Amino acid sequence: MTIAMPKPDREVLSRREAIVAALRAIVPGEGVVDATNEMRVFETDALTAYRQLPLVVVLPDTVEQVAAVLKYCHAEGIKVVPRGSGTSLSGGALPLEDGVLLVLSRFNRILDVDFDNRCAVVQPGVTNLGITRAVEHAGFYYAPDPSSQIACSIGGNVAENSGGVHCLKYGLTANNLLGIEFVTIEGEVIRLGGKHLDSEGYDLIGLMTGSEGLLGVVTEVTVRILQAPETARAVLIGFPTSEEAGAAVAAIIAKGIIPGGMEMMDRPAIHAAEDFVHAGYPLDVEALLIVELDGPEAECSHLLKEVEAIARANGATTARVSQSAEQRAAFWAGRKAAFPAVGRISPDYLCMDGTIPRKELPRVLAGMKALSEKYRLRVANVFHAGDGNLHPLILYDASRDDELQRAEDFGADILRLCVEVGGVLTGEHGVGIEKRDLMPEMFGEDDLRHQQRVKCAFDDKHLLNPGKVFPVLHRCAELGRMHVHRGQVPFPDLPRF
Repeated sequence: MTIAMPKPDREVLSRREAIVAALRAIVPGEGVVDATNEMRVFETDALTAYRQLPLVVVLPDTVEQVAAVLKYCHAEGIKVVPRGSGTSLSGGALPLEDGVLLVLSRFNRILDVDFDNRCAVVQPGVTNLGITRAVEHAGFYYAPDPSSQIACSIGGNVAENSGGVHCLKYGLTANNLLGIEFVTIEGEVIRLGGKHLDSEGYDLIGLMTGSEGLLGVVTEVTVRILQAPETARAVLIGFPTSEEAGAAVAAIIAKGIIPGGMEMMDRPAIHAAEDFVHAGYPLDVEALLIVELDGPEAECSHLLKEVEAIARANGATTARVSQSAEQRAAFWAGRKAAFPAVGRISPDYLCMDGTIPRKELPRVLAGMKALSEKYRLRVANVFHAGDGNLHPLILYDASRDDELQRAEDFGADILRLCVEVGGVLTGEHGVGIEKRDLMPEMFGEDDLRHQQRVKCAFDDKHLLNPGKVFPVLHRCAELGRMHVHRGQVPFPDLPRF
């Protein structure tokens, strides 16, 4: 592994049999998995370059069991890694050798659907798409739609603040979340928010959303559901260069048009997706925009003409508007299948996640082209162009000695470029282990310390998902110690004793 993880606690490892027995008493039946072969399925998440068997896997099915497991682990000083469906692309659910992997997949029930208040109460193991399926008969849907929505769980969406192709207009998970129930590491069950729109006091829901399992384990989620729009139409727009497509994106937003979704793909991604799904994508262009307008029919028709005119003014060579709901779905099917489609043209790939100001799209795309030549690796670009959320797919072959390292270095440089142009390290995939050691590129030492203090307020023993998000030197017990980054100490001219 090129990314270092915390060294396992040998004392905890020596107590494994006793720990397993205690957990079996809390979660009886088949709720505890400790056989090596049976734990293999849990050894990685969607960042498959990294694998680690956990100490033991626990699959509770009641809140009381979750609370009891966490209380026991807190008392015994045992690390806990929460896990949903395991679709994290940043290694957020990577197990630890000396840690309990707490899997919430049995929490898979929809508890309540309240159409009058336009919300649904669900358990964290319910899939993202499962919420829409439960309400679509009444003309409603759940707006955030990650590409992995058929598999990813809503609990994981909360942990990573997931978005999707329609987050430009309708927001990320944070913008569609009304309430949560979570359990602290001490085993205390806490409820925040609910069906009402505004919660009193501090925005602790906002704090928990995107916390990546470092502050507590979510056991119930209340989400906002929306009424399906009267009309939704998508248009495929082809460009001779990615830079022109990027300029068109900035121009559309500058015009005051907020599409339901606006996605961009470059030539490698276009061809891979078309070969895989046969969505009807043009194959003679270097970049493709998928722009969806929704709302009243008259508004959609007017805005489609506006978008096409802007695109033509920025060099577009083709434009094709969906003529049916089925065709619109096909347009999006190609985009949502882009990740597995790219997997057909390369043995391995890293899916990066960074966000930039929209106006910087042309500059960043040109920068990625130069980096591709530097590292001698291909890159396919698929991203949420409307909000500047990039998803470069770096293609490599893990069987070759140095390609994983080159791919990771390539990805790190892309993220540094995002920060350099005024962007951020992540948009919706979280930090996990992938971007953990890049945090000092974006945050100063004081920033990291304040973030760590929030962590310590919830988990002073640093037992919940350790090794993620924060650089390895940042621990609650080390807040008063000096942090050395890249061998550079602060104020090197001062004498040290």
